[in-house]
Amino acid sequence: MTLRTKDFDYDLPEELIASRPLDDRDASRMMVVHRATGTIEHRMFRDVTDYLRPDDLLVLNDTKVIPARVYSDDGGIELLCLDRPSPLEWRCLVRPGKKMKPGRTVTVGGITGTVAMVYENGDRLLRWDAPVDLDQHGHLALPHYMKREDAPSDRERYQTVFAREEGAIAAPTAGLHFTPEILHNLDHAFLTLHVGVGTFRPVSVEVVAEHIMHSERYRVSADTARRVNAAGRVVAVGTTVTRVLEWLGQQAPDGLRLGETEHTGETDIFIHPPYDFRVVGALLTNFHLPQSTLLMLVSAFADRDLILHAYREAVRERYRFFSYGDCMLLV
Repeated sequence: MTLRTKDFDYDLPEELIASRPLDDRDASRMMVVHRATGTIEHRMFRDVTDYLRPDDLLVLNDTKVIPARVYSDDGGIELLCLDRPSPLEWRCLVRPGKKMKPGRTVTVGGITGTVAMVYENGDRLLRWDAPVDLDQHGHLALPHYMKREDAPSDRERYQTVFAREEGAIAAPTAGLHFTPEILHNLDHAFLTLHVGVGTFRPVSVEVVAEHIMHSERYRVSADTARRVNAAGRVVAVGTTVTRVLEWLGQQAPDGLRLGETEHTGETDIFIHPPYDFRVVGALLTNFHLPQSTLLMLVSAFADRDLILHAYREAVRERYRFFSYGDCMLLV
């Protein structure tokens, strides 16, 4: 059966899109989906320990979101910093791009940047006269569906409590529900995948298998790899963790989930039905946009019809959707 992008569509009332976080991180609702039976339960995230086994290992993404959206001093140019090859160089998305040809300049905080080159995909490489302080001049690139600019409170809430490795443009949102107290009582390990701008890009092809996935940088320590291999069940916290673990699992030696060394690199793995999961045994994730690669990944982990049924149930039960929304545990 050839799966098409429209096969991953569902109807979502706009009022169910969460544009702001709850007062308490762990106050989100949690839909529990039992893959083997199709049973659905409605719980709270604080109940997550009820579904974890003694030999489970939670794996979380410790990437840290940077305030990557910057506006020129005159307000005419918007820059989204995708990468910083050096303190004086940025690879950026630029709007409007027509104004920013090679040699053109832009000023942020009194510091001048010059367009050094234009990449094939339209990104710009800017070279600055001095380092630009993103913490001072940058804004969080909140997802477009929130329909608002970032607020001071987002600097804390659009960030996991365990974030430590700077480099993401978007948050690994399944991790936003955890508090230090909940995490303290769970066996867990970290990896790093810097969530890039591709997370905002829609699938534009009709046939799912023809979609070309964006690439993102990752790092998995040797200690995390060893602990993943020793775990009875690996519980991935989020689709980013799932992608890294499954990418490495495809390359692992026989008998191991992962090679027991440090792993660094980039992955453009695109997980969609059908897919045989080698590493991940349970998945905690938020509710994702219709026709998105994230929804396709979740539909590969469980039956697509079951997932779409669960999403319809979530709409009926008035769950909150997307980055600041509620979560789903697939066991």
